[in-house]
Amino acid sequence: MATLAPVAPVRAVDPLDVSRPELYRDDVWQAPFRELRATAPVHRVEHSDFGPYWSVSTYKPIITVESLPDLYSSQAGGITLADFIENNPGDVRMPMFIAMDRPKHTGQRRTVAPAFTPSEMVRMSDNIRTRTSEILDSLDWNTPFDWVDKVSVELTTQMLAILFDFPWEERRKLTFWSDWAGDIELAKNDELRLERLKHMYECGAYFQNLWNAKVGKDPTPDLISMMIHSDAMAEMDQMEFLGNLILLIVGGNDTTRNTMSAVAYGLDLFPDQRAKLEANPSLIHNTVQEVIRWQTPLAHMRRTATADTELEGQQIKAGDKLALWYLSANRDESVFENADQIIVDRANARRHLAFGHGIHRCVGARLAELQVSVLLEEMAKRRMRVNVLGEPERVAACFVHGYRKLPVEISRY
Repeated sequence: MATLAPVAPVRAVDPLDVSRPELYRDDVWQAPFRELRATAPVHRVEHSDFGPYWSVSTYKPIITVESLPDLYSSQAGGITLADFIENNPGDVRMPMFIAMDRPKHTGQRRTVAPAFTPSEMVRMSDNIRTRTSEILDSLDWNTPFDWVDKVSVELTTQMLAILFDFPWEERRKLTFWSDWAGDIELAKNDELRLERLKHMYECGAYFQNLWNAKVGKDPTPDLISMMIHSDAMAEMDQMEFLGNLILLIVGGNDTTRNTMSAVAYGLDLFPDQRAKLEANPSLIHNTVQEVIRWQTPLAHMRRTATADTELEGQQIKAGDKLALWYLSANRDESVFENADQIIVDRANARRHLAFGHGIHRCVGARLAELQVSVLLEEMAKRRMRVNVLGEPERVAACFVHGYRKLPVEISRY
């Protein structure tokens, strides 16, 4: 008589394992983080799909970790909970400056930083306003459409195409590559890891052609030309070039895109705050900070301890990985009163950690703020209100915190 193969025991779900994708897909991440903040701001999760890790969920210890980049490395294990698997055909090391430590991080960051200075923001603002106006003017009033596709994705993809001097008619390739590169859940499936690698190589080959076309030419104010004309990045090998491309594509796309979607979804969720903003457009710049805080488009960054240390009374060992949950720090009630609500005139909205803190703070933060500000300003000029028609389809992952679809219609107020 045949015997049944033994069934592998099903691991009990740890309710405080906040890396589980369904928490974000179903938008139920708030309760476990509330418990973590109240009872265990630095909490060890032994069993997760990403292996053991420390959850850092309140504001103060995240600032501590971010302020000690030599002790808590970005390079040792990368910047997401997903580990690099040696000798796995779906994994190839792609160095990128966000996942480097000093001194190499410093030189490469300095190379791209001039693209995001205040003077560059002034130079780009007219272009951003023109494109935003064109997109808003193309929308049909009182007719259902997907805000994510028509507004958020289109605006951010256009911006990326300009930053990279990328062929305009093929700009949606950037969205496609960004979605594959930023999906941390793919790490759990060998086939999908391989498929992602194939798309990343396609991305690299495409950009290599753009690079080759600019070699030997005069400098232009796009990111590829800046890399070519810099000491720190001119001699990158192909994997490092690809790694930095992916960083700039995901960093410039997913984050701003999901904040633009949160503008529509979040303000609809708090109609009294939307009315306050509509009555007083001078609140737009503060509202941008508040929506970024409330959404936190990248839920976490990972650091790896380089030596034994102590954090909030917990013993951290060399090699331990820590998830810095910006998403939770931005709901820390000891810093932000009524943190689960959007409050458009919140006095300390700017203290949010959505861009990180310290040497790895988002290099493109000013550009993200500018794009979202212009969107709100142009909506105000048109007295455009976004009415959400149903629940959004959310990204099922613990890294990119965002929206895949958001059904809306627009009306005048």
